[in-house]
Parts: sequence; structure tokens; C-alpha cells
Amino acid sequence: MPALDTNVLVRWLVRDDEAQFAAASRVLEAAARSGRPAWVPVTVLLELEWVLRSRYRLGRAGLIGTLDALLSVPALAFAEEAAVERALWRFKRDRRSDFADCLHVALAEAADTLPLVTFDVRAGSLPGARPIPA
Repeated sequence: MPALDTNVLVRWLVRDDEAQFAAASRVLEAAARSGRPAWVPVTVLLELEWVLRSRYRLGRAGLIGTLDALLSVPALAFAEEAAVERALWRFKRDRRSDFADCLHVALAEAADTLPLVTFDVRAGSLPGARPIPA
């Protein structure tokens, strides 16, 4: 099972470079055929969300739809998948939060290390997080 870098998923999702899209597609098709999904590290997922939001100007609804769709691709396996799903669930429901903060809290919860303490007031308002004064 290969691990994927962010740029492979970006090319596959946005299809802005046909040669790279085709190469990414071949990797995912091979993973699907082998029954060994390509692995997506949590760091890649975080970077993917940032690239899609900042470079490709994908809005919240587009991000949610894209991340939801990725989680259901059989050729992909996600590190900390349960925490990723929990983070996406929180991101869908808390309109003030960003995905990274939701993921930080979900990963802390999965590691049984709540609360996540933060100087970020907005992140500190998430269930499982606690703002700390400076």
C-alpha cells in the first residue's frame, strides 16, 4: 500500500494537470485492484484541506463535500480514520470552527488527552477544547 502525498490527491481532485491526473488515477486504480488501499496520513489531509481552501478557493460546503467523498473512496485508507470522521462531523455542525481545529480536538480525544488547550478563542469554544489566557 503506497502512502499518498498531498499533491497526488490535489491533482486527482481538481484535474488541473491532465498528465498528473492520469498518473494519480493509475495509482488509485492499482490500489483498488490490489485490495490494498493507498494510505493518507493525517498531515496530508490537513494540507489538502488548506490547499483546497486557500489555493482553489473551495468554500466550506465544497470542503465538506470533498472530504466526505474522499472518506468513501475504497482505494483510500486514512490514518486515524475514526478521528477524521469525528472531526468532519464537528466541522459540519460548528459553523465557527475550521477543519484543522476540529481535527486537533478529535485526535486529542482519540488519544484520551482532552482537553485540547489553546490560545485560540474560537478553537477553545469547541467541545473538548479549553481556551487558556495569555
